[in-house]
Amino acid sequence: MKTLLLTNEYPPNVYGGAGVHVDYLSKHLSALMQVDVRCFGEQHEKRGNLEVQGYSVFKEEVKFPSNLRSIFDSSERCLRFNEAGIDADVVHCHTWYTHLGGIFAKLNYGVPLVVTVHSLEPLRPWKREQLGGGYDFSVWVERTAIEMADAIIAVSKGTRDDILRNFQVDPHKIHVIYNGIDTDEYHKVKETDALIANGIDPDRPYVLFVGRITRQKGIVHLVNAIRLLDPGIQVVLCAGAPDTPEIAAEMKEAFTRVAADREHLVWIEKMLPRDQTIQIYSHAALFCCPSIYEPFGIINLEAMACETPVVASAVGGIPEVVVHGETGHLVPVAQEEEAPFAPRDPETFSRDLARPINRIMAKPQMRAEYAAAGRRRAENKFSWKSIAAETAALYESLRKPS
Repeated sequence: MKTLLLTNEYPPNVYGGAGVHVDYLSKHLSALMQVDVRCFGEQHEKRGNLEVQGYSVFKEEVKFPSNLRSIFDSSERCLRFNEAGIDADVVHCHTWYTHLGGIFAKLNYGVPLVVTVHSLEPLRPWKREQLGGGYDFSVWVERTAIEMADAIIAVSKGTRDDILRNFQVDPHKIHVIYNGIDTDEYHKVKETDALIANGIDPDRPYVLFVGRITRQKGIVHLVNAIRLLDPGIQVVLCAGAPDTPEIAAEMKEAFTRVAADREHLVWIEKMLPRDQTIQIYSHAALFCCPSIYEPFGIINLEAMACETPVVASAVGGIPEVVVHGETGHLVPVAQEEEAPFAPRDPETFSRDLARPINRIMAKPQMRAEYAAAGRRRAENKFSWKSIAAETAALYESLRKPS
């Protein structure tokens, strides 16, 4: 058996959960079969059954608007993925950036197509702010790939429901296979040099956010909640890679406003290396995930594996990861019917985030109990070894007789 994984993100170019997913999935699948990874970048490596090849784009002068670069860059790379030839038994796509490559492979090479849904374009309407008309393209190519796929992997039951609501697909083609966590790598550590290097006071308990600056992640709602937190709480935001100049400016304005009246705030405006992030997870008193759309929410699982309790919004797949009253606290999000995945009342949502943060931060024993339960749940339910085995079994069910 040989699989071809098509992905935008792959180390060292990882900025989101999908990249983390493909990184670990490819390594664990390679213990079971040959794995060919084709990704965006300059990577080139071969280790045992795992071969990784990055594809860059041509550098000729272009005349399209800058906000369409991701559209045309991804389309060009998808073509190059296929021009390199395909001898795999299955092609497995991750994120809409690679779906055109999967369509080419299925139609031209006759290879079964698997699509993992990490998020869905129709449920991220704010991306029109980023892509303009390119959003119509990303919606179209995602829909085309999902509806013609031989199998669809949903990273949560909530995502499965979203797929059935938004696409014309046979429910039997959808398989729920969760994201995973490497608990040998993600675990509580004692080192604090990364905290000190990034301006965090290791002696003051802190609430942590880790993620990109996007509407989806809801970070501005957390920033607006800071003014409602007890004054002694330190807040650490590991937040970089803004989707657009507009959301970057909105984040900066919100942070500047709250910082004018508040001490103990740290904003790390970049995505940190994994070892530093693990340190910062490990010493956090509490992790907060204020997402307004989250098919799975791997950041919550990373925090739990590092023995950090979680306060998270009760959206998408998050309630399948965070157990309310056991590993943390879930915050309902009342959403606008006319504007899906936006809080109906942003001020109320920020207040609802602040309330459990204050309560849990004031109770060290509760934090310790949530932390221990979160680690157990990460170990027992979200092993990459079992996830790779489930994925391999799905491939085998699609394999054409030789």
